Amino acid sequence: MIHDVRTGVKKSLGQNFLKNESTARELADAADVGRGDTVVEVGPGRGMITKILLERAERVIAVEKDETLAAELTHALAAETAAQKLVVVPADILQFEPKNHSLQTTHYKLIGSIPYYITGAFLRRFLSIDPKPRMIAVIVQKEVAERIIAKNGKESLLSISVKAYGAPKYVKTVKAGSFVPAPKVDSAILTIAGISRDFFEDISEDAFFSVVRAGFAHPRKKLSNNLRNKGADGPLFKKAGVSPDARAEDLSLEDWKRLARVLARPFSST
Repeated sequence: MIHDVRTGVKKSLGQNFLKNESTARELADAADVGRGDTVVEVGPGRGMITKILLERAERVIAVEKDETLAAELTHALAAETAAQKLVVVPADILQFEPKNHSLQTTHYKLIGSIPYYITGAFLRRFLSIDPKPRMIAVIVQKEVAERIIAKNGKESLLSISVKAYGAPKYVKTVKAGSFVPAPKVDSAILTIAGISRDFFEDISEDAFFSVVRAGFAHPRKKLSNNLRNKGADGPLFKKAGVSPDARAEDLSLEDWKRLARVLARPFSST
């Protein structure tokens, strides 16, 4: 493991420590952290965000993959740990099981500054996991945040995958200089509210995402080409109210749902 002795950064973990306290407070504000809240913090690092969360929340479960940092945080916040207001878990957040910490669906918020390279896996896991958080507020790469909200008006596999579970919001750009070491690109505070499985009441997640993944397999091609192997033809597209000449990026979340529902069962003219 590469460890920079000057900064304490382990490069293999994609560590960039937040040094801007105002950004940490804005992250907590974005998640509306308050009394009664249980917060799972992702990658607390040196504890800048942790301390602010402890000021506001009832309990903080800080999940830190770097065992050295986890031990240091436990020592630095010994009083909060002793009072069980803070629980430091030395673990990979992608292996973290909320049910093992008495967490229930919609009863906790997931907050933190996450390594860029785990963003996709992180969101997939915690949007579909049970028990799931009621709110996610994270600092991610700016470009990724813009793609999730479809800033340019074009959807992506990532944006549709997020919007199927909740409502994403781009809160604020975070400049690269807010971190040590500074990453090569800017970041952004992103929130996802109203997280639930309600969207899948009348279609299975597997069926929906099977169609969406096929549709985005070749984003520049027409849907009629991408979905041919799914049995999509002119009448099926018409039944779904979607043009066969459209491209995946042009379809809304509801367009995808109608298309997936039609393709999930044999076409009938009745």
